[in-house]
Amino acid sequence: MLNAYLLRVKAHHLMTVFIGVDVGGTFTDFSVSLPGEHREIVYKVPSTPADPDRAIVAGLRELFAQHGIAAGSVVRLAHGTTVGTNALIQRRVGKVAVVTTEGFRDLLEIRRQTRPKVYDIHMDHSVVLVPRELRIEVRERMRADGQVHVPLHEKSVEAAARKLAKEAVNCVAVCFLHAHAYPKHEQRAARILRRVLGKNVAVITSSSVYPEFREYERFSTTVLNGALLTVMDAYLARFSRAVGALGVKAAPTISQSAGGLMSIGMARRSPIRSALSGPAAGALGASYRARTAGFADVITLDVGGTSADVALLTRGEPDLVHSRTLAGFPLRLPALDVNSVGAGGGSIAWIDRDGLLKIGPHSAGAVPGPACYDLGGTEATVTDANVLLGRLNSEALLDGRMKIRADLAAAAVDRLAKRIRLDRLETAFGMVRLVAAIMVKAIRTISIERGHDPGRFALFAFGGAGPLHGSEVARELGISRVIIPPNPGILCAEGLLNSDLVADFVQTALALFSATSLARINRVGNALTARARQWFQREQVAPADRRADWSTDLRYAGQNFELSIPCPAAPLAARDLDEIAGRFHTAHEQAYGFKQVGEPIEFVSLRVKLLGVLEKPELAKLAPRAPGKPIHTRRVAIAKDAWRDAPVYRRLDLAPGQQFEGPAIIEQMDCTTPLFPGDRMRVDDWGNLVVDLAKGA
Repeated sequence: MLNAYLLRVKAHHLMTVFIGVDVGGTFTDFSVSLPGEHREIVYKVPSTPADPDRAIVAGLRELFAQHGIAAGSVVRLAHGTTVGTNALIQRRVGKVAVVTTEGFRDLLEIRRQTRPKVYDIHMDHSVVLVPRELRIEVRERMRADGQVHVPLHEKSVEAAARKLAKEAVNCVAVCFLHAHAYPKHEQRAARILRRVLGKNVAVITSSSVYPEFREYERFSTTVLNGALLTVMDAYLARFSRAVGALGVKAAPTISQSAGGLMSIGMARRSPIRSALSGPAAGALGASYRARTAGFADVITLDVGGTSADVALLTRGEPDLVHSRTLAGFPLRLPALDVNSVGAGGGSIAWIDRDGLLKIGPHSAGAVPGPACYDLGGTEATVTDANVLLGRLNSEALLDGRMKIRADLAAAAVDRLAKRIRLDRLETAFGMVRLVAAIMVKAIRTISIERGHDPGRFALFAFGGAGPLHGSEVARELGISRVIIPPNPGILCAEGLLNSDLVADFVQTALALFSATSLARINRVGNALTARARQWFQREQVAPADRRADWSTDLRYAGQNFELSIPCPAAPLAARDLDEIAGRFHTAHEQAYGFKQVGEPIEFVSLRVKLLGVLEKPELAKLAPRAPGKPIHTRRVAIAKDAWRDAPVYRRLDLAPGQQFEGPAIIEQMDCTTPLFPGDRMRVDDWGNLVVDLAKGA
């Protein structure tokens, strides 16, 4: 019996293929795991921003043909997408209307009555996605205690529906006061709207998107979700059909902002959950790699073609936040705490009105791309500067598949240099140092400004351009060690393979956190338990693969903001309250420097994070082999007027345990790593490059 079981397991692994796909602004990345062959494949193709799925399908077709992979053997196809984010930034979204409580039509414009930047009198808020004529009030009012103050006037809802039917809207968002706790009016209004408007118009409620208090943030999140419904539904339907036509039978899964994956069905219902998914996948990939290799505390630096994304991982785990800003609008949904800035390989250098050199946030992207790509780009980018400094190959990238025109890079930088009256090399150095300074500032925000000494952490550099700038960024922050994973440019795609199905549910019910409110708190817990059970069943998660992490949001009575504290699964017992309260006092002291043990604590919300555990390919250790030798040398600019001959190594040739000092260049298909004089590099058992920086350099 045991032998038969082992044979079945072996046969399963021989015929299984896991694929992660991450679409970036410049490249689309593929990470392929074939457990039965103990083999990993990494691949990159230029992105197709107008139709992102075209690059995915083309890349899959090339992968299947080049490596003899049967499309039908794919058991996991996980996709990280920026379609939703780009659609909101560019305002290429569906036409949304809002039906709201009488008197609250202008809440989306009034906001919090604060300026985006206090001292910038010229900066204004982003224009509301829903014009005023499409924000319609109806008569209803639910009080904060659940009592009906004004019954829902169904005739006014029907009148609103008839008016909106003439406006050709794609979605109607129903946003009522206090619906986070008492959703009956919203639900009834939605049924009326669906009956009148028909199936061609989506109708969503704020209580179904994310039922948390604070009306403005809840309304804003609902509108953002409604704006993406049409865009993402069309994209995901097209994507599913295209990969199905290739012969892939596995249902694709989509990366989400809070980390983890969701089904296509959930992504089409809640597209806003995927809006910040790209940076989240990279943080999860770094977390998995760092923990496996024994590095607990790291700061991640993920540099792509458009942005640099940074996160702080303590004990191998990234933090979770519940509020973010997206395209200028508040988003009240869980997301990994990743700070993003417009500084990447494709970031364009320009001269400001003050005559100073600036980098980004505008990027050349995939098209027209940096000048050296010879795809029509003429403006100087960070990639062009690195080519001129010898840090990037001046002939070809992607293992020779992408030709590089160093002469076009020189021409672009020369035009910029002429305007600031510097020579070519000074300008290129200035560009590289400036983009590193932007990355340093982003890391300071998540470390020093939150009480963390970056010198205690290692810098985990990845993305297509992360290893290029990692050493300089680390030195500026007092970090002495830089870690570069085996396939830095593919780590976001690889992170998708190490993820589970994830869902987050929350319910607000303000009450004192004491035994007198235990029944009310447990009613909230029972409701969340029922929603969790429904989600597990809908996503077809087997009982053995179900996990649930519970937490509660607490604050001292009278405070405006709350802290999230881990707690046991609902229902809670009276003895649990004291233990949870103790954790809250400790967390409050850590966050604010004081605690008030005698003060009453207020219960705000209960949360549950659900995991449907998926099979994951194991990380393989690097196979023993002879130490790699340089394939040639290249002149590299170490500093102004300081060029050095640096040996160039192929990353695939390096052996576990191999060590050498810089200067050196390490090239691979998806990125390039420069090693500066005095820096010492060793290859660990997992294939990571561990670079110890020279002191005082």
